[in-house]
Amino acid sequence: MKTIQFENEQYAVSKVVCIGRNYVEHIEELGNEIPSSMVVFNKPNSAITDTLYYFSEYCRFEGEICFFIKANKIAGIGFGLDLTYADIQNHLKVKGLPWERAKAFDRSAVLSAFVAFDGDEKDLRMKLFVNDQMVQFATYDLMMYKPDVMIEEIQSFMSFEDNDIIMTGTPKGVGTYKVGDRFFGQIFSGKTLLVEKEWLVQ
Repeated sequence: MKTIQFENEQYAVSKVVCIGRNYVEHIEELGNEIPSSMVVFNKPNSAITDTLYYFSEYCRFEGEICFFIKANKIAGIGFGLDLTYADIQNHLKVKGLPWERAKAFDRSAVLSAFVAFDGDEKDLRMKLFVNDQMVQFATYDLMMYKPDVMIEEIQSFMSFEDNDIIMTGTPKGVGTYKVGDRFFGQIFSGKTLLVEKEWLVQ
């Protein structure tokens, strides 16, 4: 089983629950419709990695605030990259088919270490830099579905296991990348830096 680091210990993760289309400007940049209900999909344990790999010219990065779940509550926070085969996803969307081939492939959930978090989610904000240029920025206020709503909706049809991860959706600014690119993600609570992680694309 693939593991993630939380407070300097390793934990096996049952699943990564992903929220799609959670930021209006991202929905608009991809030409999608604003959904009438929350879009939810899963990534399996085999998708988890702490290394950012290059897959193809069509593979897109999506930076996200991520939560570590224990006892059905948020226990920790980390930075994640949801990798997506944009060409495959576009084909699947046109056909009305599930997204797993585009979203759930091996090493497609790139995760930082997680730290304990019991603060106010309303103060959260995220930044992602690629080659020293800020390409994505997100705040609690920009989320269509807030963390408590995510948890309630997910639990309406699926159980959490301890150590599950929620990827909360990506803001505008997604794009493709290449070998050698440098990614640097940060999450703040107010002015306090909670998490930062650097990746060099392999």
